[in-house]
Amino acid sequence: MKGSIPADPPSRQAKRYPTRSSNPWSAVRLIVPYFEQYWLRIAVGFAALIAVDFLQLWVPRIIKSAVDDLQTGAATSARLLAYGGTILLIALVIAALRYVWRKLLLGFSRLLEMHLRNRMMSHILTLDKAFFQQKTTGAMMALATNDLSSVQMAMGMGLVAAVDALFMGLAAFAFMAVIDSRLTLIAVAPMPFLAILTRLLSARLHRSFKTVQEQFSTLTEFVRSSFQSIRLIKAYNQQNRQAERFNGLGEAYVRNNLKLASIYGTLFPLSGLIGNVSLLLVLNFGGRMTIQGTITAGDFVAFITYLFMLAWPMMAIGWVADLFQRGVTSLDRIHELLQARPALESPETVSTQPLTQTIGIQLRDLSFSYPGQKRPALSHITLDIRPGLFLGIVGRTGSGKTTLCNLLARLYSAPPRTVFLNGLDVNDLPLETVRGAIAYVPQDIVLFSDSVAFNITLGRKDATLEDIERVARAAAIHDEIMAMRDGYQTRIGERGVKLSGGQRQRLAIARALLLDRPIIMIDDGLSAVDMETEHAIIRSIAEYLRGHTCIVVSHRIAPLADAEEIVVMDKGRVVERGSHSQLLASSRFYATIYHQQVSAPHAFPPASHGHAT
Repeated sequence: MKGSIPADPPSRQAKRYPTRSSNPWSAVRLIVPYFEQYWLRIAVGFAALIAVDFLQLWVPRIIKSAVDDLQTGAATSARLLAYGGTILLIALVIAALRYVWRKLLLGFSRLLEMHLRNRMMSHILTLDKAFFQQKTTGAMMALATNDLSSVQMAMGMGLVAAVDALFMGLAAFAFMAVIDSRLTLIAVAPMPFLAILTRLLSARLHRSFKTVQEQFSTLTEFVRSSFQSIRLIKAYNQQNRQAERFNGLGEAYVRNNLKLASIYGTLFPLSGLIGNVSLLLVLNFGGRMTIQGTITAGDFVAFITYLFMLAWPMMAIGWVADLFQRGVTSLDRIHELLQARPALESPETVSTQPLTQTIGIQLRDLSFSYPGQKRPALSHITLDIRPGLFLGIVGRTGSGKTTLCNLLARLYSAPPRTVFLNGLDVNDLPLETVRGAIAYVPQDIVLFSDSVAFNITLGRKDATLEDIERVARAAAIHDEIMAMRDGYQTRIGERGVKLSGGQRQRLAIARALLLDRPIIMIDDGLSAVDMETEHAIIRSIAEYLRGHTCIVVSHRIAPLADAEEIVVMDKGRVVERGSHSQLLASSRFYATIYHQQVSAPHAFPPASHGHAT
């Protein structure tokens, strides 16, 4: 069918919503630009870290000299005091340098976290309905909290521990080798077993942590949806059932966390065990070498100290591996989000002809199908809406009214050469231009947990109180606002919970009127008020928007009696068009609906807030 939108082919879906890479480490390139941006900060931080390690490695040399002096009888109070003073001075320098590297390196991890969070937020705001139909709010919240925290830990303490362990391990090995190379080889003999163990467990760490993060997303989404639907849950007396479901999700989350804990819980003790085996070997063979005079007592004490220093890198292998596996897994999930692209984007080459303050709309054989749906939502619609026209659209539930509004507002992609504004194909215009020309009041009203004034001025922050009151009067909500305790500064709660359905809808209409855009569309935006009030508000809006193109969708006919023209839709088609009086006289379909609604106002309830109608 011409103009229908079939399901995306796999190649296009893969481009728009790419699957997670089989190699999660490829996501590391996402953070490379931030290392380049802060290279000087990182370089100075690691220089301070390495200086701390070097000073720590020098302390055993001082202890060795002191022990050898004691053994040979060369020690004096002055020399021992000098050794102690040197160690104290080194300790003070280490403390200062530790402050430097912590501020620079851990500070970098927080800067990285900030940049990633801002990038995620900015990117999420560019995505469209198709994406949010696949991803839950809970999943987005988990990415912005748990996953981002894992990346920050990996690029903060994880990276610090990795570099520290690498330098400390190599340096300690070198200092030990200087004392005695044979004893050094004996001490490090168990270490290959630790490397093999880490390699075997790292893949299991990745898989287990991925499962845990996905379950956290599910848990978060369940909590969010429960809070949002709390009134419905109470009305249906489902508190206990929701609590049981939450408990089940929580137990599953704990079970998988315990599996994860068992993996790296195995890695840590085994790392310590291998370190202690090395110590046992050194005590046995090194003690004999000291007795035989192959090495001095000072060498033996220094060697033991270096071995303890070498034990930290061995222990750190398990901890760093865990942090990096968590961080890389989370970074891969964030990278997957950032790779997603909106289904609807501005064209690469756009029309340079600007839209005027008066805009007409032309539809040419417009057909549209939702992906996966066999029946088209709109079928062969041809319609001219001249600039400044007050147009009403009526029809039964499922007739395509909301779909038409969504296409005009560019929330879905219209087929080429089917939707025009002032003769310009909307596909040749930037999204911002088209959306900036339309003030849209959808069925599903969205309000923020802020003041009444904030919600009205959402799209126009420079509006004065006089402007706000003017549009509130036009939407017949001003008197009710002034009756509130704090007037326009009254906070309305989560999603406007403190307001009635009719008040929420009229606030949304006032918000759209304040934008003063060439086109205003109200999609069943007054379904929560009675018919007489709806009629009065529509009449007030029509007067206020004289000269603007105004499209009002309603499931009720009587309030649209003052519209200059009314379009009747049925099964995705335009079946009738004319004034109210003309349609009553010429259209049996229209007249039947009108008389049924007048005699039984609730015969045709408003469309649900599910899939577009």
